[in-house]
Amino acid sequence: MANARDLQARLDAQRHAFAAERFPSLATRRDRLARLATMTRHHRDEIARAIRQDFGHRAEAETRLAEVATVLQAVRHARRHLRRWMRPRRAAMPLRLWPARARVHRQPLGVVGIIAPANYPWNLALLPAVDALAAGNRVMIKPSEQTPTTSGLMARLAARYFAADELCVVTGEVEIGRAFAALPFDHLLFTGSARIGREVARAAAANLTPVTLELGGKTPAIVADDADLEHAARRIAFGKWLNAGQTCIAPDYVLIDEPRLGAFVEALGRTVKRFHPCGAAGDDYTAILGEQHRERLDAMLEEARDHGCRVIPLGEPVELREGSKLPPTLVIDPHEGLMLMHEEIFGPWLPILGVRDLDAALAFIQQRPHPLALYAFTDDPARRQRLLRETHSGGVVFNDTLWHNAVPALPFGGVGESGMGAYHGEAGFRRFSHERGVFLQSRRSAAGLLDPPYRSWLLRLLGL
Repeated sequence: MANARDLQARLDAQRHAFAAERFPSLATRRDRLARLATMTRHHRDEIARAIRQDFGHRAEAETRLAEVATVLQAVRHARRHLRRWMRPRRAAMPLRLWPARARVHRQPLGVVGIIAPANYPWNLALLPAVDALAAGNRVMIKPSEQTPTTSGLMARLAARYFAADELCVVTGEVEIGRAFAALPFDHLLFTGSARIGREVARAAAANLTPVTLELGGKTPAIVADDADLEHAARRIAFGKWLNAGQTCIAPDYVLIDEPRLGAFVEALGRTVKRFHPCGAAGDDYTAILGEQHRERLDAMLEEARDHGCRVIPLGEPVELREGSKLPPTLVIDPHEGLMLMHEEIFGPWLPILGVRDLDAALAFIQQRPHPLALYAFTDDPARRQRLLRETHSGGVVFNDTLWHNAVPALPFGGVGESGMGAYHGEAGFRRFSHERGVFLQSRRSAAGLLDPPYRSWLLRLLGL
């Protein structure tokens, strides 16, 4: 458990180490990434047990898929492409400056801070660390206080596999998180709610620390009138109820043409039965993290019922020794003023709204803050192009959900209220690098002709 003085000491140690090695070699960076992968691969069973304990129950397959495999894949991708990413890039030179040359050098920033949330405690702490280490930085991580078992395991393993001045994990309660955000990092990445993201941004601004904010929001799924309902139901069900809906890019509501709403609801019911034949009691269904979050979700659903919304539970709740499982539940045509429709749900409730046509669906989305992702089910190329032109979102997926997050070469990040900045792969390498412009003048340069006293005929010749 860290304290504020300890945080500053750790930052100072990392700054001192970085000053002694300002541009780590390719071999050094690959070695750090390899140790991060080994730490994850060799201890995946411990990771799964820790996360399961923090949640009360977490489906082990979901931990392996969404926590372990994603980190290992990111490391493989970074190590494979790192030589190219590190190589200086030639910059085009204006004709009037020939024969000078220009290049862009990507330089490590220094010390990168990472504040991670509780919903994917291993993934969302270490994925940005992969990018930061690849870029040659030192890294400090503050994992969530809501997952103390996982956070403690991460701190112990990091101390075993890394020197404290390479990568360190600091644990503690909310006060430590605030002190962490106020440290003068060279870059700070935060993943979590928009409310806390604003506090983090304010704290970082006092030090002029650049920030990357991954904030979530209300991600829509559009089911167009040419979509296959069974396919759409299967893919939306996967994306929505993975981790019991506690995913920042989970579908938050569905827009579908009104005549097919009933058939889509039936298709979702069949899909949930296939996915979870034992209901929420099955091992493949995850619990809600924390009693406070459970109470918030209960209040959302109760408000919808009080306002006369049709609520369709696709199972029964299950109480655990620690925590609870809430079943997939559909809310049909909820009113816009409900919490369900203006707060990110972050749980297993799925609002489904009937709309007149694609025009109405687009208008609905355009009137709201930009989401972190947008899902659309249509096979029509013209409709896909229209969606890309007329909407803003962090990412777009056609005919599926979530899987863009598993492509290391795609940048991942929000826009507007869903966040700022992107990482993953080369986008993350660039996010945690300073792109330094370098100009190399030739010994036979004509630039001296532009020294004063200025010649008006030469200025006219150059179009100045």
